[in-house]
Amino acid sequence: MPTDNARHVGIKGDVLTTARLRLRPWRLEDAEAALAVYGAADVARWLSPAMARVTDPAAMRELLAGWLAEDLTLPCGRWAVEHAASGELVGGVGVLPLPPEGDDLEVVWQLAPSAWGQGYAAEAGHAVAHHAFASGVEELFAVVRTQNGRGAATARRVGMEWVGETEKYYDLRLQVYRLRKGELDIPTP
Repeated sequence: MPTDNARHVGIKGDVLTTARLRLRPWRLEDAEAALAVYGAADVARWLSPAMARVTDPAAMRELLAGWLAEDLTLPCGRWAVEHAASGELVGGVGVLPLPPEGDDLEVVWQLAPSAWGQGYAAEAGHAVAHHAFASGVEELFAVVRTQNGRGAATARRVGMEWVGETEKYYDLRLQVYRLRKGELDIPTP
């Protein structure tokens, strides 16, 4: 169940806000801070094969440039996650089409290891779920490797329920979590 910090989501243009976070479009100037997320071995291990570990600031800048050039239409998108009070970039979150067909939409989150354990991933995931549902989406998914207990716990904290395992996405055996529009913010026992 989402925390009280995640319950109140503000949407103004392409910026989403929660009590503690500001989700905004990525910028090329984010490369150094983003490297602390996407260059961390403990983060990158769960992103492969969809995304390799980023090894230096130039590669991070190139990846950000690719993201900025993507032709993602609402409700899809990628956001940098900043701590609202300090402005520190702590991670990234997105709503993206799931391969191979792109018919299903996935909520993704990645945080710098220094930001783990504070509920930021669930809060950011919950905010983009609100955004997607406000844009007309009826259901969202998260796919998690079976060994990724942190990822599975975050999906549950976003409000998602486990629906099974599949090899449909990314050619990997993955746990699938789903959140339907009508289930957002419903307290769970």
